Amino acid sequence: MKILIDTNTYSDAMRGVRPVTALLQRADDILLCPVVVGELLAGFRRGTREEANRELLWRFLASPRVRAVGMSQDTSEFYATVLDGVRRKGTPIPTNDIWIAACAMEHGARLATGDSHFQKVDGLLLVQAKA
Repeated sequence: MKILIDTNTYSDAMRGVRPVTALLQRADDILLCPVVVGELLAGFRRGTREEANRELLWRFLASPRVRAVGMSQDTSEFYATVLDGVRRKGTPIPTNDIWIAACAMEHGARLATGDSHFQKVDGLLLVQAKA
């Protein structure tokens, strides 16, 4: 199973939340997109353990089953589709999450998240990362 992990999924995994660590152990490929990495780095800056958290993230990214993926013109097309869909339904979601959904869709990955608002995105395959 190929999954793209949301920011909260990464955070839960690093805290050892058992359902999340079990999900990551089952995954064949674990993807992180630039938006998630950016959210993590911004969070690290607000905390008191920035250097340690950055080191942990770089070690995570060095794992053979984990890779950082980019965003392309295709991501932009998926973004436009997702944004149009949630607007038409009248169910907006945060802009960063639209980009995260678009990236998962572009890479053919299930999105591992604890956020229920992603269920509003048509065509997005989800893996609930919390018990």
